[in-house]
Amino acid sequence: MQYTLFLQQKGVLQQYAARCRIGRGSIASRKPLSRQRDLMPDRPYKPRRPVLLSGISIFIIGLLGLGVYPSLVAQTTAPAPTLLSLKTVSVPGPSDAELLAFVRDKKAAIQLGKALFWDMKVGSDNRTACASCHFQAGADNRITNQISPGLLSGDRTFQLGSPNYTLKGTDFPLTKHAAVDDRATRMGDVNDIVSSQGVFRSDFVGVDTIGATDLCSALSDAVGNGGFGFHRDALNTRRVEPRNAPTVINAVFNFRNFWDGRGNNVFNGVDPFGMRNANALIWQEQNGLLRQIFMTLPSSSLASQASGPPLSAIEMSCNGRPFVALAKKLLPLKPLSTQQIDQRDSVLSALYDNTARGQTTYQSLIKAAFQPEYWQSTTPVVLSPLSQQSPGNMDLVRQPKRNFDSMQVSQMEANFSLFFSLALQMYQATLVSDNAPYDQFAEGQSNALTVQQKSGLAIFRGQGKCINCHTGAETTNASFQSVVAKRLERMTMTDAGKAIYDTGFYNIGVRPTAEDLGIGGTDPFGFPLSETRMSQMGRTDLLGNGFNAALYPTVQPNERLAVDGAFKTPTLRNVELTGPYMHNGGKSTLMQVVDFYNRGGDFAVENKANVPPDITPLGLTQLQKDDLVAFLLALTDDRVKFKKAPFDHPALCVPMGHKQDAAGKLVADVGNTLQAADASFQCLPAVGAGGSATALNPFMQLNPATR
Repeated sequence: MQYTLFLQQKGVLQQYAARCRIGRGSIASRKPLSRQRDLMPDRPYKPRRPVLLSGISIFIIGLLGLGVYPSLVAQTTAPAPTLLSLKTVSVPGPSDAELLAFVRDKKAAIQLGKALFWDMKVGSDNRTACASCHFQAGADNRITNQISPGLLSGDRTFQLGSPNYTLKGTDFPLTKHAAVDDRATRMGDVNDIVSSQGVFRSDFVGVDTIGATDLCSALSDAVGNGGFGFHRDALNTRRVEPRNAPTVINAVFNFRNFWDGRGNNVFNGVDPFGMRNANALIWQEQNGLLRQIFMTLPSSSLASQASGPPLSAIEMSCNGRPFVALAKKLLPLKPLSTQQIDQRDSVLSALYDNTARGQTTYQSLIKAAFQPEYWQSTTPVVLSPLSQQSPGNMDLVRQPKRNFDSMQVSQMEANFSLFFSLALQMYQATLVSDNAPYDQFAEGQSNALTVQQKSGLAIFRGQGKCINCHTGAETTNASFQSVVAKRLERMTMTDAGKAIYDTGFYNIGVRPTAEDLGIGGTDPFGFPLSETRMSQMGRTDLLGNGFNAALYPTVQPNERLAVDGAFKTPTLRNVELTGPYMHNGGKSTLMQVVDFYNRGGDFAVENKANVPPDITPLGLTQLQKDDLVAFLLALTDDRVKFKKAPFDHPALCVPMGHKQDAAGKLVADVGNTLQAADASFQCLPAVGAGGSATALNPFMQLNPATR
């Protein structure tokens, strides 16, 4: 029989359901009262019979009050730490004084950054914007031509389907188990990556400044021709990135960006790698003379990250395009020249009128946003072939370098990587989602969460162990606040041995370690991406942001490290809308993610040398899983779901795979017979500050609670 039970714990009266075995006088179990099912539309709500207080239940309560069952009282957990709304966390970034050295007008810089982020002309094909991979709650939910082979493991074959494949719900999870809670029952697995389509394989030749077009030479992407395999029916398809695109919303809270942390916390003005690139220099006018200087802007990983994709030969660019070429193309143009802007846009409304926009160019926006000593000089800058292309190209799979003749450019063109990247950081720093039901609950609105979500929160913080990696209001140990407190940590591993790792980066057994080393990899200069390994080799001088080795564990020369196959812990905010999940995009619903953790990972046994102890079977029941998923939905901010400011945006069209004939064969593009024609474009209308009446849906419109 089940009864209501009240326990007084540290002055707080808590309510439980107690199960009593009649005639034996003992309480067999206790658990929280029944949950509501209002967030699970596919699971009909079945109300339980009301629990009635009887004589025996009153007797039990009385005995507890007298201390007859002290062991039961001792089982109640101590109160958890206070919940905090994200509104209580300061947005990281350089200080006002540090920023003022480069930015003269923050509002103008944010406007420039938003325009550049959404402008399709940033891509070499004039169809690919930064937002093309980050338009759905800061992520990407397309399903056609969105798979990549296991490029980082050296694989060039598609296992799930061929290029231009359309994903189906039954494809997920990519690693399948006969029993979802038993990792020993793995019965199917593919190493393909679900990610975002970018550009076709081609080499950069030059810029047609009159037509604002990159001139590129198409190359076959067939494996036999040195390509990656994005090739079918004798035609290239758009390439797909080797890791899933994470959300840019709340990315400002990350200490480092990209899955492997190569978006350095210090911005050097040129590429993602901070002080690791000794040749990263910008041009500053000093007393009428142009000089090259090192730039080390701290707390700016978003700027470091932003400097990478525009030159990526997978994501946005013809191979070998230097930033100065992008500058020559964009500077004379009016912002978003081929895209609509809503007149109520929270940032770009001043550019709504075509006449006003026609009087504004990217050049004029840079002049308004940045300090004159970085753009005003009339002295030409002569760039050598080496200085035109940073050796710090961000592509994970290295591309052949392109050689160019020396060229003469303006100071503004020479410093365009600085303006582009820092403006994007200024804009993305405004994309803070801090008004989810969870935030409202943490602020004292007790009804902001349902009974079921409150139960899920308790599991999140308890048996589920989620909070051990997704800590704080930011829901990630990789947050600025978490990392600056302790950049390196020592932990006891699953085999009881101790190892040191980079705070916020973990190998959780998503894929075999050797397929993708993550933060265990190296940068283009031969340095480890891992700060732990950098410390071990004595190069903490390149880590920046006040790294003080005395505050962290000393890494001995032969000490065990846990960094190979480790990836940045992502934020869980708006996770309902940012599928597919994991760095390989291998899970399509939140329930599949919860199943993954409940069985203790997919490859945790194989990866045990680098797997933390929390990746172990959790023993959650289906009821507990449902509650945990329900809680994760409480991390969705309605402003994100309905694209309200600051998440409003200009119009954008993204490619949705390639044309096929009646026999299923790819159709060539009229303008380039080596490339498959784009089949269609998903065109998002411009949205103003008031948002859209249509809500965003989860990936493939799947119910988050299904598998």
